[in-house]
Amino acid sequence: MADISRWNPFAELAPLQRAFFGEDWPGFGRDDFPGSRRGIDSPTTDVYTSGDNVVVEAHLPNFSKDDIDLDIDGRVLTISASRHSREEDKDRKYVIRESSSSFQRRVTLPEGVDTDAITAELNDGVLTVTVPTPQVSASKRKIEITGGSSTPTMIDGGESAADGEEDEK
Repeated sequence: MADISRWNPFAELAPLQRAFFGEDWPGFGRDDFPGSRRGIDSPTTDVYTSGDNVVVEAHLPNFSKDDIDLDIDGRVLTISASRHSREEDKDRKYVIRESSSSFQRRVTLPEGVDTDAITAELNDGVLTVTVPTPQVSASKRKIEITGGSSTPTMIDGGESAADGEEDEK
């Protein structure tokens, strides 16, 4: 009997895309087509700035804080979650019902963030990770240029100024 599966014309390009852009880049996967399976395999994740913080929000319905792991390696924040449940219900036709969900998401944080002051909070299925950023001067100012001459020097015959000086010696 033949195995029927959905053909993805871009599947052969996926390894090349991962080599160029890394794992976090959206692209030629199975989730790129209408009607493809969505859900906990690709949870909604938002990254934005709020005041002096970078905020990462991951929507993780039905996960408890014990199901979620947060790791920081350099500037890469990794959010991973897995949930496995097994229940027996003799009143139904099935004997054992198993369910499993897991995912992993990596976010590269900007230079200079304070990784020691990261906080995380889980409320109503939304994990909010707050990363403080360093204070940057936002005021605009004119920078004075010092040194050099104020008039350009013309050189004949395409010679540089250094070449012309050596010939005169």
